[in-house]
Amino acid sequence: MRWQNRRRSDNVEDRRGESPGYAAAGAAPMVLRLLPALVRTKIGRVVLVVGVLVIFGGRMLGIDVLGLLAGGGGAAPTPTRELTEKEQQLADFVSVILADTEDTWHALFRELGRQYREPTLVLFSGRVNSACGMASAAVGPFYCPADQQVYIDLSFFDDLASRHGAPGDFAQAYVIAHEIGHHVQTLLGVSQQVQAAGRGQGAARVNELSVRQELQADCFAGIWGHQANVDRQMLDPGDLEEALRAASAIGDDRLQREAGREVVPDSFTHGSSEQRVKWFRNGFTSGSPADCDTFAVGS
Repeated sequence: MRWQNRRRSDNVEDRRGESPGYAAAGAAPMVLRLLPALVRTKIGRVVLVVGVLVIFGGRMLGIDVLGLLAGGGGAAPTPTRELTEKEQQLADFVSVILADTEDTWHALFRELGRQYREPTLVLFSGRVNSACGMASAAVGPFYCPADQQVYIDLSFFDDLASRHGAPGDFAQAYVIAHEIGHHVQTLLGVSQQVQAAGRGQGAARVNELSVRQELQADCFAGIWGHQANVDRQMLDPGDLEEALRAASAIGDDRLQREAGREVVPDSFTHGSSEQRVKWFRNGFTSGSPADCDTFAVGS
């Protein structure tokens, strides 16, 4: 890819080397659950006000009060090591790709008569707190709709190359663009509709909806690839094949076979290798969100 010397996004938050207790996601849900009960009583309101003052006062002194309550330690986070040149270069790459997705989706949302709201991309090492809870690097990159942020441990790219046989910078860019596709779904209301449609349904139906949502995110990633290639000439020969190889490598059927398990389509949550390749290619070929309606096609 021709990504060097291009605009970098201002929406990257680098938490590598920081304590995951800093975000205090473990304490936040508890506070939110107690909030209605607190505001109904006078003493509860007093407790709430005092709590807020303590939290903000602690932050001013460099103490993470919520992190302390969540068991993450009260000290403000400090880096545990210096980043290597490779790690820094990879962060620069991610920032450029994020910036390019911003350019793509700003333009497409304007065509839809809407305004695109840029997400934050959080880099972390090992594990991280988010509004969706604590997550480890083992879950891979993910998007949290509750805080509209993408989370990624960049060691996933090594895993993508060595374990899944999908190296290359455009393979890595596909992963980022896929997660941004989930953000687009949130802004368009697709994610909320999927969640509503799955309420009260059996596991097979919920998994089917998840597959359709994931395949649409693949298609949206393909749309970004189309724009990056046609409008900005960022791709080199062989780049498309890198992304298709990555999409195939992380298909549910292939992952189940690699784990020595029986392939069970009803248990799929992201789609088969063939499906993921097909929908990324659909978006890459057309460049139009109208060709990404995975919910309108048959099984």
